[in-house]
Amino acid sequence: MLRTPSGGVGHGTAAMDNGLMSIGTVLTLLRDEFPEVTISKIRFLESEGLIEPQRTPSGYRKFSPGDVERLGHVLRMQRDHYLPLKVIREHLDAVERGEALSLPSVGRQRDGEALCESEGPTVARIGRAELLAAVEIGEQELEEWESYGLITPLPEGVYDAEAVTVAGLVVELGRFGIEPRHLRAVKAAADREAGLVDQVVAPLRRHRNPQTRAHAEAQTKELAGLAVKLHAALVQSALGVRLP
Repeated sequence: MLRTPSGGVGHGTAAMDNGLMSIGTVLTLLRDEFPEVTISKIRFLESEGLIEPQRTPSGYRKFSPGDVERLGHVLRMQRDHYLPLKVIREHLDAVERGEALSLPSVGRQRDGEALCESEGPTVARIGRAELLAAVEIGEQELEEWESYGLITPLPEGVYDAEAVTVAGLVVELGRFGIEPRHLRAVKAAADREAGLVDQVVAPLRRHRNPQTRAHAEAQTKELAGLAVKLHAALVQSALGVRLP
């Protein structure tokens, strides 16, 4: 939970005015949980309609505790779920209207854990601009990732939900010096695993019986989960570590 500072009145742009805070104060509060957040990031989220701080007659932004709380929710959903900003905005707006909604299930999942339909709606397609904004990358970076096959647009030029997850993980790995070109082997291994699963379920998918085809989809998810678990176990064994 984000906490607003208490005590006397401060000085300069960081001072609180009748419960309202400057952007510098907000940045200090957020960095306890989000050390990489910047003033530019806060301004960007404002430009995308995620927050609407008040303005002084001189044009300075003034944030309420509610604005700070909403910013925390936005950053948390980006960090933990890789949700596009449009989805985050719609979700928070619905919550503020008093609608009881489950968090859209786009983004990070535990290894081998399949999402159930009962967990809430999924966002099946996102646009290119939304993908760029969700993981804060530029057009040139995305083009490079596409050239390595890490991310592939659908025929209509949009992306499936997993593209957000993949892009976010590529960004995180980049912080350790692992460049996109290094991940081509990972992509090739994933393609081989997918091909193995497809060999098993392909006959079922071609079956005339709708129930058999539905069983093929369920079996695909189960096999994919097992493949992910096996991959994780092999990596842990090779490195001699145990992940939580």
